[in-house]
Amino acid sequence: MMKFRRLDLFCRVVDNYGDIGICWRLAKQLVREHGLAVTLYVDDLASFKRICPPVAEDAELQQVDGVTVRHWRDQDGSYTPLEVADIVIEFFAVDIPPGYIEAMKQCEPRPVWFNLEGLTAEEWVEGCHRLTSPQPGGLIKHFFFPGFTDKTGGLLREAGLEQERLQFAPAAFLSQLGLTPAEIASTRISLFCYPHAPVSALFEAWQSASQPMTCLVPEGVAADTVRSFTGGDGRAGTVATQGALTVRVLPFVPQPDYDKLLWACDLNFVRGEDSFVRAQWAGKPFIWHIYPQDENLHHKKLRAFLQRYAGALPGLADFSLRWNGAPSQGEVEDWAASWAALEAEAAAATVRAAEWQQQMLSLGDLASNMLAFAATLR
Repeated sequence: MMKFRRLDLFCRVVDNYGDIGICWRLAKQLVREHGLAVTLYVDDLASFKRICPPVAEDAELQQVDGVTVRHWRDQDGSYTPLEVADIVIEFFAVDIPPGYIEAMKQCEPRPVWFNLEGLTAEEWVEGCHRLTSPQPGGLIKHFFFPGFTDKTGGLLREAGLEQERLQFAPAAFLSQLGLTPAEIASTRISLFCYPHAPVSALFEAWQSASQPMTCLVPEGVAADTVRSFTGGDGRAGTVATQGALTVRVLPFVPQPDYDKLLWACDLNFVRGEDSFVRAQWAGKPFIWHIYPQDENLHHKKLRAFLQRYAGALPGLADFSLRWNGAPSQGEVEDWAASWAALEAEAAAATVRAAEWQQQMLSLGDLASNMLAFAATLR
């Protein structure tokens, strides 16, 4: 088996933090666990910096956590075969620079070329996973799909993640974030969503909860609703209580601390793909705000996931559909009732989250699965 030494990963940021979040986790893992020299081409360094503060927004070329980061400005430029890596990954069908592709044609052997697709629970991906797509000049592109079955590539996960989670002490971490003892003792919810989420209606329902609740919101998320609730500017450190609900605004934390936030909460609202996957590894109940698509195609993807995950949890399924603006079969008429139905399933949802996590662990991890497949292509 030929040993791979270098890998280039091309990322364009569409969903502000999801795309770069996935690519950054993958790049770091390939360096740390597989010893590859990785170059990450990314077009939006400002979004990158929010999840990885050491990133310099004005640098054309930099080293961050062992990864070479290149600011990918446009499709122009020429490349030589020496600049081409052994494995080339285009994330979510981005267009690799034509000059780079021309250089790939001159390599011998040809590089292994992957189109790493977006995550979906739809059944059709099992038939498309690992499919080939012949390209001009003798190049062959392979489609690689993350997923939830052994007929896909699995989910992105670092080798030591579960052990780290099991050793985690939530109280100390939450104190570092500024939570009071009363907030730590309350029902803790993290909230990460897109701007169109019905947060205001949910806050109203939570104010009438029977037990104290603390909602932890990253700065800039649901900004208008948070400002209205707190009466402040919504900056990190802002905190306010109305009824049973306390809302606390957190700084936009780096990726490792975001994992800890998920571990420390009783329920997590997540969005897109990256935080969605991390919520599954947290082993806690979660609500997914899926990235919106034209003609409501995202609703089909949401239903496909809920069918796999929430079959015995109708309250969770109904709430998830309502949260995403999708028609549901539930009989509830308002958010208070929808929340009550979800809350009634809390114990069962906790058990299901742990079961699902173990099921996903059995699939291996995306990076290792991809490299194992790449080895069969040489």
